[in-house]
Amino acid sequence: MDTENGFLAAKLTDDLVVEILSRLPFKSFCRFKCVCKAWLAFSSNPDYCKELLKIPMGLLYQHRYDEFDNDFDDSAIKLASLPHNDKEFDEALSFLPQYEQLELLDSCNGLVLCKYKSSCTPFGICRFIVCNPATREWKVLPDTPPSDYKPFCNVSFLAFSPSWSTKFYIFNSQRPSTRYWVFGPVKFEVFLSDLNTWFLYDTSVLFEAKVSRPHMFIDGALYVHTGLHDILVLEETSSGIPPSLRTIKLPHEDGAFMGRFGQCCFGQSSGALHYALPEEDARTILVWSLDVDEPYEWSLKYRLNMSQAFGRDNLCQHGAPHWKSDYAVVSLDLERDGLFLIDKREDKIRLYKISTGGLTHIQPEDHRSRFLNNKYYHYVASYSKLPALTM
Repeated sequence: MDTENGFLAAKLTDDLVVEILSRLPFKSFCRFKCVCKAWLAFSSNPDYCKELLKIPMGLLYQHRYDEFDNDFDDSAIKLASLPHNDKEFDEALSFLPQYEQLELLDSCNGLVLCKYKSSCTPFGICRFIVCNPATREWKVLPDTPPSDYKPFCNVSFLAFSPSWSTKFYIFNSQRPSTRYWVFGPVKFEVFLSDLNTWFLYDTSVLFEAKVSRPHMFIDGALYVHTGLHDILVLEETSSGIPPSLRTIKLPHEDGAFMGRFGQCCFGQSSGALHYALPEEDARTILVWSLDVDEPYEWSLKYRLNMSQAFGRDNLCQHGAPHWKSDYAVVSLDLERDGLFLIDKREDKIRLYKISTGGLTHIQPEDHRSRFLNNKYYHYVASYSKLPALTM
């Protein structure tokens, strides 16, 4: 763009820009969002959302079979989503190879992580596949180093931020396990896509986070809720391997507070970490923002009125051993003005719009959200190319 045209473009009114963007082909509009943060903010501005094209967004989920709880088995990975404009989008990930077992593990900024297994998979290793549902690209990763734990439990996170880097990471921790308990030392492995290899990372801190716990990757730092009232932060260094590790206290000190009312969740906006959790009576959800510079202070950003959204004040049920909220907070997306909830009374997935205070119903086809065991992963389509793996 020359200087004169750039000057003219800067003079365009927002309404005219919206009119131009609404006429773009769908994928061109999606790529427009990736140019810079200012364009992303404009394209996700709630004042223009009715006129602009809609990006596939929702919650990825997979029914899990549990032989001990006699739960039902449905191994298909699906997306409970809002209506969108991309007719070619594969919401069931049917483009992936047909493995005997394919388990959904995580989703991060448009990429999805799965673990696959067959009857001939060697004991003690994990096999992963990373894919982009919007572009139908997928890559099989090298096997993890064999585990010394028999049996073992692994917890895996995907880290990808296209505005920060073209590469992605897999963080994989392994611990000894029994039928009912996970215990003992941690073996922590990190996969780097640009080097196409796994590195062992020696940490003396117990990595107790579970994949169902909140986690978020922002500008080279992975934030993971530990299950207590701390966040574990893993940051990349110049060497490319993330040995830097620190903890940050959550904005509330009562560890039992979160336990009583279930899911909290992380989100991000303008490169800052946000944290959402219902108040004790469940009538309000508090959203905090973290100052990422020391001393890492939290500030209260929103008080979201759930009584008004649900149309009632009684949002708790009493059951042994404590009170329980009628809803669960699943995912926070401030960039798109939304917060995903599970309505436990109605067995429905709902999107709460922060700007309007209204609820939108998003329902999986099978209408059995209560059986998903909290395995929801926030997903927003990205049309950037899947990072290449070196051979």
